[in-house]
Amino acid sequence: MGSSTAYPTDLTDAEWEILVPLIPPAQPSGRPRRQNMRAVVNAMLYVLRGGISWRMLPHDLPKWKTVYDYFWRWRRAGTWEEINGHWRERVRTAAGRTAQPSAAILDSQSVKTMQGGGPRGYEGGKKLSGRKRHLLVDTLGLVLKAFVHEADVRDPEAAPALLAWASQSLPSVRHFWGDRAQQPFGLPPRPTKSQAQQVPGLNG
Repeated sequence: MGSSTAYPTDLTDAEWEILVPLIPPAQPSGRPRRQNMRAVVNAMLYVLRGGISWRMLPHDLPKWKTVYDYFWRWRRAGTWEEINGHWRERVRTAAGRTAQPSAAILDSQSVKTMQGGGPRGYEGGKKLSGRKRHLLVDTLGLVLKAFVHEADVRDPEAAPALLAWASQSLPSVRHFWGDRAQQPFGLPPRPTKSQAQQVPGLNG
């Protein structure tokens, strides 16, 4: 079933035009796809932006189980990372940067979560129970990679996995910076704008 109501989280025509070539096609050996894929993606955005459970999707959107299955199927296949990488390159190019960054910044964010599925731990410094996102971003703040852990995972413990991923997947990145928590691990602090201009070959 397609959406009969325009929600604030729905993709615009221009956004869908960019996204649709990146949507995995139906399996040649499987059944013909009957779902309106734009409605499926709109339903995903409704859940993710609204912070609701899958089962609370409105009835004028595709069935929650269908939307849920597509979301996790694409996650396991790496589709979301491919889409993020494609859009990141478009944004960087539009900003006058090269498609691939030469520098990355390691950061983290802890968020409080309720009891439920997924990793969950207690971070004593911030006195919260929940999860921690460890992020590798370019100098525009665009996400290169994200790992989600229990909140009690320390930043220096997560840094090696992010750096190893970048070494394998983004060899263009030659400069790494971190905040105060990552500096004991050997990452220098992020330079100021004037300092960054002195870094040879830096293209964010």
